[in-house]
Amino acid sequence: MTPPRIFCIPALDAPIVAVLRRGPTAWYHVGRWDVERGTYEPGSWLRGTLYPQRCDLSPDGRWLAYLALKPGATWDVGGTFIAISRLPWLTALAAWQTCGTWTLGLRFERDPQLWAVDDPSIGDLRQVRRRFGLRPNADVSFAVERPRGWTESSDTPPRGSTDPWEIRRGPRITMEKGRPGGDGVVLRVRGTYAAFRQSMPGERRTVEYEISDGATRHRLEDVGWADWDSSGRLLVATTDGRIQIRDGDPATLHVEHEVDLSELAPTPAEPPSEARTW
Repeated sequence: MTPPRIFCIPALDAPIVAVLRRGPTAWYHVGRWDVERGTYEPGSWLRGTLYPQRCDLSPDGRWLAYLALKPGATWDVGGTFIAISRLPWLTALAAWQTCGTWTLGLRFERDPQLWAVDDPSIGDLRQVRRRFGLRPNADVSFAVERPRGWTESSDTPPRGSTDPWEIRRGPRITMEKGRPGGDGVVLRVRGTYAAFRQSMPGERRTVEYEISDGATRHRLEDVGWADWDSSGRLLVATTDGRIQIRDGDPATLHVEHEVDLSELAPTPAEPPSEARTW
């Protein structure tokens, strides 16, 4: 069986991570990972498509903004839409109709004054607006990583004016993020622009993560996604479908916590009542 592909979105101000899992091919699954308590809460299954690099998690880890394609959807906003839900559910508390899957998606801002979105097609945003700002995502590669402290490496080529979606520059971008604490250890990733690092038609691209502790680089061979938590531990989604917390020196990282998501099968169910309330 083909392992699932996993992409994660950490909250900026809370030890909460949104886990977006793809597999089997037609299905996506959402989970809530509390990395402080070491717990995982499974949530919604979607028979359709999520676009993780055009999703976001609110700074407090409570709300998920996502772009989805659900063929055959019969509600007012249609089959391609942006919505905000309570993590780990996809029940739309507010939703917008879109022009298609090239839509950028939405991004939460800490400053409630940064508000650049229209009223939703359904639902309302009063609870979000009291706490956070909201605006369209930037049309850049690694749109989820950049607000979370990742920066382009010095050897990444500049963006070209004729490459609006960074399709050509994408595989040449290297992003990096120092470990909290300022000890000089750096996490790096290179790959294409999209979450899950899927290729464009006719191309084959892979994601590569590594840790550098100065002169030595340590390749993370089994990693499809990674980031630091606030205490400097390494959060990881493996290529065989596990989420892990690793700690220690870069050359001798050990697994401190693990949840195996590889065997999950689609079990769509009615969400709890709390998923329908702000």
